[in-house]
Amino acid sequence: MKIILLQDVKTLGKKGDIIEANDGYARNYILPKKIGVEANSKNLNDLKLQKSNEVKVAQEQLEAAQNFAKELEEKEIVVKMKVGEGGKSFGSISTKEIAAAFKEQCGVTIDKKKIQLEEPIRSFGVYKVNIKLHVKVTGVLTVKVQEA
Repeated sequence: MKIILLQDVKTLGKKGDIIEANDGYARNYILPKKIGVEANSKNLNDLKLQKSNEVKVAQEQLEAAQNFAKELEEKEIVVKMKVGEGGKSFGSISTKEIAAAFKEQCGVTIDKKKIQLEEPIRSFGVYKVNIKLHVKVTGVLTVKVQEA
């Protein structure tokens, strides 16, 4: 019996796969537990429509990420850092502080986990910070560190 899987099953396959299963296994285990449905013409057509919709949504997300990456390149945020005697800085600028400054200055929220710092920012100056917007898209944000 041909079955379309509705969820990932370790021994059978991934969600959306069409598998061949024994009739008894399909009727007594897969169908009652709603792990899969029989691969008839209606269900195959639904699967095809669902996959095309997922492709369309993924393409829209990619385009949105690319547009946002272009906007990021034009922006510059300012982050203040405390300094002690002799011009030594206290600590470093974290991804959390960069995300908070971006939200405050630009009005857009960025997840701090998506900000990628190669090394901690511990001195004044202008830095280019990578932000992972999508699997295929990485934006570059300019961060200016000034004395508080």
